[in-house]
Amino acid sequence: MTVSDEAMGRRPLGMKPTTVRLSEETISRIDALVGNRRFALFVREAVENELRRREEPEKAKD
Repeated sequence: MTVSDEAMGRRPLGMKPTTVRLSEETISRIDALVGNRRFALFVREAVENELRRREEPEKAKD
């Protein structure tokens, strides 16, 4: 790889492309909320939010 090859294109985003199967209804609902151009961002944020929720220690019940 030459120096010019490194300078071309977009910097790596630190993400791995992943295929996720969603129902047509779910896809339509997401598109209606955020549009096609924000679809991937919405899915990433939803996954991160759910991971944080599940990884939190269960809060003490009073």
